[in-house]
Amino acid sequence: MSAGMVLFDTRRRAVVPFEPPHVVRIYTCGITPYDAAHLGHAATYLAYDLLQRRLLDRGHLPRVVRNVTDVDDDILRKARQLGVHYLDLAAEEMGRFDADMAALGLLPAWREPRATSAIPDILSCIGTALERGYAYQAGGAVYFSVASSPGFGKLSQLDRPSMLALAAERGGNPDDPNKRDPLDFVLWQPSLEDEPAWESRWGPGRPGWHIECSALALRELGTTVDLHGGGTDLIFPHHECETAQSEAVTGAAFVRHWMHVGMVGLDGEKMSKSLGNLVFVRDLLERWEPAVVRALLCAQHYRSSWEFTPDLLEQAAERVRRWRHAGRGSGALGEVRAALDNDLDAPGALAAMDAAAAAGEGVSEAGALLGLALG
Repeated sequence: MSAGMVLFDTRRRAVVPFEPPHVVRIYTCGITPYDAAHLGHAATYLAYDLLQRRLLDRGHLPRVVRNVTDVDDDILRKARQLGVHYLDLAAEEMGRFDADMAALGLLPAWREPRATSAIPDILSCIGTALERGYAYQAGGAVYFSVASSPGFGKLSQLDRPSMLALAAERGGNPDDPNKRDPLDFVLWQPSLEDEPAWESRWGPGRPGWHIECSALALRELGTTVDLHGGGTDLIFPHHECETAQSEAVTGAAFVRHWMHVGMVGLDGEKMSKSLGNLVFVRDLLERWEPAVVRALLCAQHYRSSWEFTPDLLEQAAERVRRWRHAGRGSGALGEVRAALDNDLDAPGALAAMDAAAAAGEGVSEAGALLGLALG
């Protein structure tokens, strides 16, 4: 086997050896299915797809769990606007998302569990947090007390004012008068009249956002996950809160390695549903073949935030044409493996393929490792 793999770890703020066991337990935060998949989603999940492909190539057995947040404020709001049942909306959008990701050549997740499937697990986690003094009841809700978690902030490494600002921006509701500390976060909340509700010891209601992922990760992968990830916008509050509550419940380290993917921008702003500045995967695939869209995404390093412009597709299409013109072969395969082992350097891998193709070497095997269909 070649030299070891190294990856940037968000918590340690350094590129470090990634030495997982044979079976690699990976948890990636999935979508809230209330709208179509956009290029930012594709960039995020492509990064973990490249990791999964190289781990398989190195002889590992990756177990990738990607959750579906099928109950939260966003999906309930959208279902209310459309006048449809929230689970019908989730099912329709998940069908579209899975089709878009499959068209891009992403390997399927080992498991893709829904938040609504984990209500018993969520209730158990909340009960344990309360019993151990990490949570409290107030105003009909259950909150996690950040004061009870001395390590809170170790992942994001943000100061308190920054945490408060991001909590307000990303649904943390720091102005909730029932909280002992504005940074405390909800584990269980009363449902509004038109929202789904489940029975609990603390009254009927529904789970908070963060507890869903903890319950699913612990249920599907066990106490400690080898690698956990998502977009950089999830570092705080989502992953910070997820870490605190998981470790409170289990008493063990939750994640060995944190891997986060940079944001995709359009017109100077982060691509997001809330801003509406989206480039949908489905629209791109109507005009470009999957290999071109995938080559565009591989040309950006996963940790970098970047701006989408249409000319990037033209450049990717020209690259694909040159690779195919070079024919079949194993040119650049070793260089591509080495690039992926070096913090998933997909741009470096493509550069190696460019050089091999220019020298008349076929690069179909190297492309296949990157999920690029060049045959």
